[in-house]
Amino acid sequence: MKRIFDVVASFLALLLLSVIIGLTALLIKLKIGSPVIFTQDRPGYRGEIFRLYKFRSMTNERDTHGQFLPDELRLTSFGRLIRKLSLDELPQLWNVLKGDMSFVGPRPLLVEYLPLYSERQSKRHNVRPGITGWAQVNGRNAITWEEKFELDVWYVENRSFWLDLKILFMTVLKVLRSEGISQNGQATMTKFRGTNGGKKP
Repeated sequence: MKRIFDVVASFLALLLLSVIIGLTALLIKLKIGSPVIFTQDRPGYRGEIFRLYKFRSMTNERDTHGQFLPDELRLTSFGRLIRKLSLDELPQLWNVLKGDMSFVGPRPLLVEYLPLYSERQSKRHNVRPGITGWAQVNGRNAITWEEKFELDVWYVENRSFWLDLKILFMTVLKVLRSEGISQNGQATMTKFRGTNGGKKP
């Protein structure tokens, strides 16, 4: 039922939101530049790597050594608006349609985090990653990594179709209220460095 819902809902969403998606892409092109779509490899179900799609919200500004400037310096006011409205997530509807992701599940994080998870934290990969999830509606980027992972694992252990519907409804409310977009003092969230129970690289 979950996969059928994902396929039907993502297909309809891509059709119904096509004008918004197109307009967002045009504005990004004009205000931030190319490429409009940000792509990155992320671990999905059972840790298998897939290509994630998001709308770009940062510039490509670099320092004198050719390294990217910190996120807070590359995130423009327009980029902040895109994130506030969660418009940057819209291209992930294609990931859902393809089967890389689901509407609801633990958020797909960086590949470099894989060796840092504890055995319990690794359970977050026992399901497809999601555009939104239990951690996103219970703090998003305003909570610690450890709290986020515990919420992810709770979802894996208690998932159901009705819980997914509840999370989708709560997500709409969170977006309208613009809650938990960034960690205190950060443009988004600091990188995960592992916990005491985590595996070390």
